Amino acid sequence: MTTSAWLTQWSRFAETAVFGDLPAPVVARARITLLDTLGAIVAGQQEAEIAALVARLVKLGGSGPATAVIGTRQRAPAMSAAFLNAVAGTALELDEGNRFARGHPSIHVLPAALVTAERLGSSGQDFLIAFALGYEIGARIGAAAQLRPGYHPHGTWGVVGAAVAIAKLNGANAAQFADIINIASSLSLATSMRTALEGGTVRNAYAGVANQLGLLAWEMAAAGFAGEHDGVVNVFGAIAGTAFKSEAMVEALGTRWEIARNYFKRHACCRYNHATLDALETIITAHGAIDVDHITRVEVDTYAAAAELSEPRPRNALAARFSVPYAVAAFLTRGRADVAAFRAEARADPRILDLASRVTLREDEAMTARLPVERPARVTITMQDGRALSAECRSNRGDADDPYPPAEIEAKFVSLAAPVWGVAHAQAVMAAVRTLDGAADLHELCTLIGR
Repeated sequence: MTTSAWLTQWSRFAETAVFGDLPAPVVARARITLLDTLGAIVAGQQEAEIAALVARLVKLGGSGPATAVIGTRQRAPAMSAAFLNAVAGTALELDEGNRFARGHPSIHVLPAALVTAERLGSSGQDFLIAFALGYEIGARIGAAAQLRPGYHPHGTWGVVGAAVAIAKLNGANAAQFADIINIASSLSLATSMRTALEGGTVRNAYAGVANQLGLLAWEMAAAGFAGEHDGVVNVFGAIAGTAFKSEAMVEALGTRWEIARNYFKRHACCRYNHATLDALETIITAHGAIDVDHITRVEVDTYAAAAELSEPRPRNALAARFSVPYAVAAFLTRGRADVAAFRAEARADPRILDLASRVTLREDEAMTARLPVERPARVTITMQDGRALSAECRSNRGDADDPYPPAEIEAKFVSLAAPVWGVAHAQAVMAAVRTLDGAADLHELCTLIGR
């Protein structure tokens, strides 16, 4: 059976790509993305249900050499470690993402790539090109596919991203890349956005399962399994999705790297909240701190997907992270939307809950039409004295066109990692990541993050 044109081109590209093909800014972006994702993982491992899951899976054990469950001092077989690290990295909604892919490529690729590179003794350069390639194909599928309404992107195209990174680390040729892409496409999950909106924390496992399935896809391909011909187009264009733009898979391939178009997050909540929170920051910068007891109402106009995040009394931390009214109220009451703003104490604060009930959320169809280049929101706060304080955000802070400087991402990493490792150890991890492209292997980094 003839391989489709895009898949043939992609497979050849993946086979021949080497670290030297990555422009210096892309290498820098890959390193800072690695660091940012590690910070999200180590902080997420401290959540009670994730610590409990680590204990259960480590006790359950399994075959294969043990590898680090990051930030726990525990070790587990590769599939379990990749799963647990991805679950933790998802939990706090602080991991990076890509607005064109409409999802979070790094957390779907990095955990599986790390355990594979550690096992194989891969060099830092080999790891970085594999990571960039896995990110690239996952992000491009996300951009090319129109997923069906209600589908959550976690656990879907990320399986292919993980599988491609693993294949690259294993030295796959073009035919093997085509096979593993086809196999991995059929292993994607059927995921629901309702899980996040309702606080169904099973959603945090979607990326973990994707990493496991990426590892499994490589083993299946190596064992001789075959996939559907052009499974990506059929699965993501007709089964999980309604359309697929194959041309997007190869447009500027090798010259435009999707990891260089990613975003980073400082607010510990769904990205759909961020334009609203950035607009609130603009209002506070212009008018000073706002007394929430003197607010009559808050009106938020935004794009369709963000307008769905409307529950003012979320049942748990995940649901709170997917609630615009709650995030607005917590931000105005506490001055920030950090991890603590979504914990139980904050969610029980009567001032936050009262203010959340006074937040009105509406779709602005003109804003919806501006996606994915922009993810806008307009916020108007009406005060008891009749003043109306308003601001609009067109492009979220942290996006590629309004990026956080690297020093701010590094400071975020230290703030997340230092409570677990201490400042000196967090800085040692940061130094190992900065020099990764000169490392003969990942031993130093994996030893550090295994603490």
